[in-house]
Amino acid sequence: MNKKLWEPSRKIKLNSNLLKFEKFISNRFKKKFNNNYEKIHSWTIKNSQKFWNCLWDYSKVKGIKGRDNKRKFSKFYKNTFLTNSKLNFTENLLSKNNDDKAITFISENGFREIKNWRDLNINVKKVSAFLRKLNIKSKDRVVAYMPNIPETVEAFLGTVAIGSIWSSCSPDFGINGVIERFSQIKPKVLFVTNEYFYNGKRINVLERIPEIIKKIPTIKHVVISNYPGQTEIKKLPRYKNIKSYYWKNIIKQKNTELTFTKFDFEHELAILYSSGTTGKPKCICHKTGGVLLQHLKEHQLHCDIKENDNVFYFTTCGWMMWNWLISVLASKASIVLFDGSPMYKKEDLLLKIADKEKITLFGVSAKYIDALRKTEKSYKKQYKLSNLRTICSTGSPLSEDGFNYVYKNIKKDIHLASISGGTDIVSCFVLGNLYQPVYSGEIQNKALGMDIRVFNEIGKSVLNKKGELVCINPFPSMPLKFWNDKNNKKFENAYFNKFKNIWHHGDYAKITNKNGFIIVGRSDTTLNPGGVRLGTAEIYSEIERFKEIKESLVVGQSWDNDIRIILFVILNSKFKLTEDLLKRMKLQIRKNASPRHVPNKIIEINDIPRTKSGKIVELAVKNIIEGNKIKNKEALANPDCLKQFINVKELKY
Repeated sequence: MNKKLWEPSRKIKLNSNLLKFEKFISNRFKKKFNNNYEKIHSWTIKNSQKFWNCLWDYSKVKGIKGRDNKRKFSKFYKNTFLTNSKLNFTENLLSKNNDDKAITFISENGFREIKNWRDLNINVKKVSAFLRKLNIKSKDRVVAYMPNIPETVEAFLGTVAIGSIWSSCSPDFGINGVIERFSQIKPKVLFVTNEYFYNGKRINVLERIPEIIKKIPTIKHVVISNYPGQTEIKKLPRYKNIKSYYWKNIIKQKNTELTFTKFDFEHELAILYSSGTTGKPKCICHKTGGVLLQHLKEHQLHCDIKENDNVFYFTTCGWMMWNWLISVLASKASIVLFDGSPMYKKEDLLLKIADKEKITLFGVSAKYIDALRKTEKSYKKQYKLSNLRTICSTGSPLSEDGFNYVYKNIKKDIHLASISGGTDIVSCFVLGNLYQPVYSGEIQNKALGMDIRVFNEIGKSVLNKKGELVCINPFPSMPLKFWNDKNNKKFENAYFNKFKNIWHHGDYAKITNKNGFIIVGRSDTTLNPGGVRLGTAEIYSEIERFKEIKESLVVGQSWDNDIRIILFVILNSKFKLTEDLLKRMKLQIRKNASPRHVPNKIIEINDIPRTKSGKIVELAVKNIIEGNKIKNKEALANPDCLKQFINVKELKY
């Protein structure tokens, strides 16, 4: 039985946003919930239309709420919410316009700058005006290849303010990774920063741009910003048949007004990328109203974010948590951006920032907490963290040891909320609340409005058993579509091929006796190192370039409370797996995909399991190295080759 580590006090409950919302729906519908989270959750499921309608009113969404709440369709993902409603995403995020702090930026080298709400409003309006001058229109794509800096936030808000579609990649993505993503959506404008820093190393971004724009001919405009706190760019680069602009000059424009055009609830907001196991990364198109409502719900009702709170999440612009963090502005709270290595020069750098910046919600990965745990240090005396109310952990399952470490060595009186969702929904399925205790190793509850179950192989709900995480009711932040996906074939195959008309997420999970959740790991072959989901295709495409390699197979292995990437290779005759070859393969993957794609182990094998139709079976190998049973061996053309993956010595250290 998992140990109870924390329970909210009566004072915490009385001051919570969740209680305010409970009173709101109680007064409207004359129904009592008695501060019982399960009762509230049950009501949001049974009264889905009423719940999302109430959330709009409770959170004071700026827009025009339509009369129709939801349209019912036979297909799960065709269902819509708050139909005929119109809003502007940026207008809702620019929730204040005064001298209060809106954004605090901190780089790993200690540079710090603050942007108030007034300046944020002005700069966003200038970006929008600039894009309109370029004749960028609603649904045109605008992309960014930028680090986690204030300029990226302003570019994002300025883009979606005029109804254009935003997409971003972190600069730790290699050239090929960027091209594979952006080329699919045919953007017209590229925002880029001249450089960035990681672990003390200065990385030049501008030198990558010529190849990127060569491969993406739709880009006609490049906007270059200077990395904060660094020497300004001396000369603006020029590109053939492309106009380049200096961010500084855009912001120097005279103050301009911005009329917030209201767009449909289902209007395209942003495109995020989820790498599949075959082919190019999937371009997941998210919608304006659904993302805003989900984020308001999670921030206010689950994470208890309030006006003037200081919210931090360690993330890059290539991860969905960046979008989640920026939406905090809609709750009139300020955000803290950090760019660089989270352990640059000292392992407790982020804790130091949390203490100094009076952060109220501190968001990190499970991997980061585990890294602190391994130091075997206590930080309670060093950092009082007096303003900190919530620590969120996501990306990968937080172990019981991780839970225990936080309460023992960081802060005793803290709401530790392990959360889990994904890029696919740019939000969470399961997360925390301030009505219930926190137990070691468990996520507290299902998200409001989300009917989450764990299914066995035949589609039956199970308790205390590992199964597939599913959602059986539609929800607003379902993706609108995959870009360039004719007849939604890829979309349906991604989420609805396992259980008919039920969202299948690809995570193994378990529901406990206390209705808590334990996320076990991925049920498919998607890689998840450090909580960032990666597809195997991007690794395969780089390995195929090596004449020494005949074939390869990539899987993830559970290791040290995380996932590590294992690359198995079959060598062509006359070649050996030398140190030089290993080094060259890793460098190639690092350069063209990203550092996250680099395998932890590269191991030589003599055969790869295949179906009788010739398809490589990654999942069978993954199951073997994880110690799971192999099902449906008879479907394999060469089942005997699986023996070589049993008790591989290189996988034991």
